[in-house]
Amino acid sequence: MDPELLERITARRAELDELEEQLAKQLAEVRAERDELAVAERVLERISEQLADERVSAAPAPGQVGGRAVMLIPHRAPDMEETMLPPDYQRILAAVRQAAGPVMARQVGDALGIDVSVRSKLEPLRGKLVRLVDPGWLRKLPDGRFTTRL
Repeated sequence: MDPELLERITARRAELDELEEQLAKQLAEVRAERDELAVAERVLERISEQLADERVSAAPAPGQVGGRAVMLIPHRAPDMEETMLPPDYQRILAAVRQAAGPVMARQVGDALGIDVSVRSKLEPLRGKLVRLVDPGWLRKLPDGRFTTRL
């Protein structure tokens, strides 16, 4: 056999062996990263399930007052819309939003057509305004006025 040809074959074989070694190393790195991603995906799924379970358990449940079911105000979440609220509360939020700035309960009552001169009609409205504060639908200022959340 031709020594020059034999030398070329040997050199090419060495190049291919080196390339095979590099590719094997890259393949091992790719497989390791893919395994890490699979683990991360399982962890993310598990955490998502736990968070969903926590949200369900933390969500306000319907309450009972005097043997009657009462609707509790759901906590505000970024993806939650006002339509989740009872109609009375939707109207209250709309009245507060339409105001030029923070409002007193009396101003909301005027906007809703409630006789605000009668305290017994104004206090239930004030109670509803306060019930919209804790779950994050409204904000109550130190001076007693109400405004929407930013």
